Amino acid sequence: MRKEQRFQKVIDYFLEAMPVAETELHHRDPYELLVAVILSAQCTDKRVNQITPPLFATYPTAEQLAEASVENIFEYIKSCSYPNNKAKHLSGMAKMLVADFNSEVPADITELQKLPGVGRKTANVIASVIYNKPAMAVDTHVFRVAARIGLTFNAKTPLETEKQLVKHIPEELIPRAHHWLILHGRYVCLARTPKCKPCGLKDFCKHYGKLQKLKK
Repeated sequence: MRKEQRFQKVIDYFLEAMPVAETELHHRDPYELLVAVILSAQCTDKRVNQITPPLFATYPTAEQLAEASVENIFEYIKSCSYPNNKAKHLSGMAKMLVADFNSEVPADITELQKLPGVGRKTANVIASVIYNKPAMAVDTHVFRVAARIGLTFNAKTPLETEKQLVKHIPEELIPRAHHWLILHGRYVCLARTPKCKPCGLKDFCKHYGKLQKLKK
């Protein structure tokens, strides 16, 4: 199957099976999503959603978070992974957001990456979710699923995966496609034990096709 055909089949499947695909991180505004995404690095969305309500109740704005000490921030996020580093990142991010961006979360990916704790993946999430830009954030789920299905070939880094995906996905669908792949990886195409049998992509999944050949 040609790559273009595989992409079209995957897109057609998700448009029907998952017409609405959104982040599972709870947020009410760009500031809250930015904090949540920084906390979500190597941490589950479920855990982040448990942490953020009391954190946002105490620090509902970037200005208030900027005034908080790293030690106080740590107390709210200590149950997530790497809390020491993330407390420092949140403090630095809030201070820069206030001082350099007038407390407004920027839409530009390059500008976003100037903020402490914000790498390309986080910047792409913000640009995609908040500003509906055609930015493809590549986390471990997207990286794994794209390779397994056969949407990417020999991609060694998240950036290589990102470039291959955006080349073949229509621009207007990229914000949704990011969530399609994440959610599929989170609930169906699991890292160790993918649920191939009920998967709606198996008829055109490269990994499943290889498994079937091995059984013959």
